[in-house]
Amino acid sequence: MAEVPGMPPTGQLLVGLARLGQAVRMEAWRNAGPHNLSPLQADIVTLLYGRDAPIRQGEIVTALASTAPTVSDAVKVLRKKELVDATRDLGDARVMLLGLTPAGREEAARLDVQSEKLTEAVSALAPGDFAAMLRGMTTLMRELQDRRAIPVSQMCLTCRFFVPRAHPDPERPHHCNFVDAPFGDAELRVTCPDHEVARP
Repeated sequence: MAEVPGMPPTGQLLVGLARLGQAVRMEAWRNAGPHNLSPLQADIVTLLYGRDAPIRQGEIVTALASTAPTVSDAVKVLRKKELVDATRDLGDARVMLLGLTPAGREEAARLDVQSEKLTEAVSALAPGDFAAMLRGMTTLMRELQDRRAIPVSQMCLTCRFFVPRAHPDPERPHHCNFVDAPFGDAELRVTCPDHEVARP
């Protein structure tokens, strides 16, 4: 049997993932808004919006898998745009804590609206394909996290409340002990406010 020409399936998948990432990034550039935010600046504003209290700059570096100088430059720009505020940590005066200004919270709320194009594209997936894609994506993310290629995400697969394949129902095989309810692959979370890291 003759081999199919071109790159192997693994390469095809990686190219496809890169193209999808490019589409997400292009939408982020188009959604720069009135403050003309770069994707990284928008990521920082969104990250701070999801936190209850100001955080250290190092936490942003870790959460976004970036570098300290890159994040520092982005934060400086955000402070000039009066979207991010910095205060001294009461426990350690050398440390600056970063949070959103009222204008920053307003911008974060605008950024929180999902892209219409991307949402429509995802909605075109059949339910089974959507569930399979979400399951595959979380598995890939877990593998990359284990290899320290990406930061740990607050997703089901790393949560102490997640019990995989706990039920015989193929549509809802998993169980969340936090809400004490079964759920299926289509409901897997990539980020969850109730996430608690599971012990190894």
